Amino acid sequence: MAEIHEQRADETKIDTVMAEDISFDGEVTYTKDLMIKGTFTGKIRSTGDLYIAEGASVEADITAHSVNIWGKVTGNITATARVELQGSAEVTGDITAPKIIMGTGCRFDGMSRMGSNTGGQS
Repeated sequence: MAEIHEQRADETKIDTVMAEDISFDGEVTYTKDLMIKGTFTGKIRSTGDLYIAEGASVEADITAHSVNIWGKVTGNITATARVELQGSAEVTGDITAPKIIMGTGCRFDGMSRMGSNTGGQS
């Protein structure tokens, strides 16, 4: 069995970073990459990538190109490319994506759906 090595996101290549001290409640729509390091509640819709940092807490239904998680997510996730749960990730909700990667130690409570026609806005 192949061992998955946890990746780190390069913040210098991410367009927008929500810092640890930011708490946001609402709906976010964006086209470039976003990293959440604080607390977010609401809805996320994007054609870009989403990064949820270790220590971050997100309660939202998410649609994005790819979603990379180190923190905690409660809500359903739909990605047009992939969803990647790193070892520190905790996800409660369903995941729909053509490619789902789960690192050693992550926690996932939900259903997963994979296939070529899983992406799209909901």
